[in-house]
Formats: sequence, C-alpha cells, structure tokens
Amino acid sequence: MKLWRRFILFYLGGMIYNAIELLWRGWTHWSMFLLGGLCFLLLGQLSHVSAPLPLLPRAVAGAAVVTMLELGCGLLVNRSYQVWDYRHMPLNFHGQICLPFTVLWIGLSLAAFFVYDRLEAGLKRLAY
Repeated sequence: MKLWRRFILFYLGGMIYNAIELLWRGWTHWSMFLLGGLCFLLLGQLSHVSAPLPLLPRAVAGAAVVTMLELGCGLLVNRSYQVWDYRHMPLNFHGQICLPFTVLWIGLSLAAFFVYDRLEAGLKRLAY
C-alpha cells in the first residue's frame, strides 16, 4: 500500500480512537492518538495476510494485538497511571492491561475491520 494511504489510515484510526475515548470517558491523552492509529493499521493488515483467518479468530487475534500494544504503551507512558488505570479491574497485569478490556477489544476489532476496509477501498478509488 502506498505510504500516503497508510498515513491517512493511521491518522483516521487515531482520530476515531480519540473520539471513542472522549465519548467513553470524557477525555483522552496524546499517546492514545498514536496507539489508536498504530492499532488501526495493524488490525487492517490482519485481513491482508496470505491466509486470512475467519472473522471471529481474526477479531481475537486483533484483541491480542491491541492488548500487547496497550501493554507496551502503558509501560512507556502510563507508569504513573495518569492515562488509564486497570489496577481495580479483575485479572489485570500491573494495572496496564486486563482481561475485561481485552474482551472489549474483540468487539472493537470487529468494528475496526469493517471501517478499515471501507476507508481503504475509498482511498484506493481516490487514487484512480
């Protein structure tokens, strides 16, 4: 995929995730734009592997990708728990990730697949 399309999809993914956070909890953090954009790009690529998984296993894989990126981001920018705090959630790991939100990421991954495919197709049409 051309670099400009990836940049636009990254930007849109970051903006969409920030909008979700603003609706969900009323505020967001700059790092969530970067994390949302990266997650969106990687989730979109799960449909383009040589042997794509069926939808539900792909969503579970997407949730695992999001959770691992969330852990990495948390260990880098959320050491003081000012961005998010899962310490009170069940089955959490150092308050950075937790099982209930990993399950939530399955649903978010399903939505992201749909949105990514539509945006990518639209961007391809714009190029011709």
